[in-house]
Amino acid sequence: MKYLAHSGVASRRRSEELIAAGRVRVGGQRVTDPARDVDEDSGVEVDGRPVAPEPHEVWALHKPAGVVSTAREPGRRRAVTDLVDSPRRLYPVGRLDTDSTGLILLTNDGALAERLTHPRYEVPRTYRVRLRRAVTPEQLRLLRGGVDLEDGVTAPARVHKASARVIELTMHEGRNRQVRRMAEAVGNQVVDLVRIRFGSLVLGELAEGRARRLRPAEIRRLWKDAGDER
Repeated sequence: MKYLAHSGVASRRRSEELIAAGRVRVGGQRVTDPARDVDEDSGVEVDGRPVAPEPHEVWALHKPAGVVSTAREPGRRRAVTDLVDSPRRLYPVGRLDTDSTGLILLTNDGALAERLTHPRYEVPRTYRVRLRRAVTPEQLRLLRGGVDLEDGVTAPARVHKASARVIELTMHEGRNRQVRRMAEAVGNQVVDLVRIRFGSLVLGELAEGRARRLRPAEIRRLWKDAGDER
């Protein structure tokens, strides 16, 4: 499982699903143990195609609305990987709602993706949120202290009021449509949501729909964000 992720085949979770589905062979034999140790000389194949580690890449993309945060989209909608000019088998690090825009990372480095998204490492994400109505002091208090949602109380968040209806919210959780649900739970509604920061990486002036490959120093800072000094 780890070897597949490091080779850019898929995330660890998706790699485990590939193994469970019988699509992975080692030395010509189908494997069922996702923890099996393998290396470049083991003869790993997925769907009959050899798998070998490929050079790692990390890209920052300014995701437009209507683009889905998946490696491929079976329907008619574009996927984030369609907007990155790379021959590598990239997949998104976490997700952004289809209606949301802003910074999303794509990589073929499964280890980095795992650390950036694992709750244990609490890598922060910052969102600029335009609300339907002016935010009240009570709503700010609730957002900062934790909001009771159907899947549990959210962790405390940092919230900066930028204007009457615009806040910047920083959190390290990544539940499904969490920011939108938090706003509704405190009596408001999200009109527009843009992720402007992921760990130490900021969206900056990157135009909507455009992507850029991260520099080695930026990747090292992301590892540091996730508690790994290298």
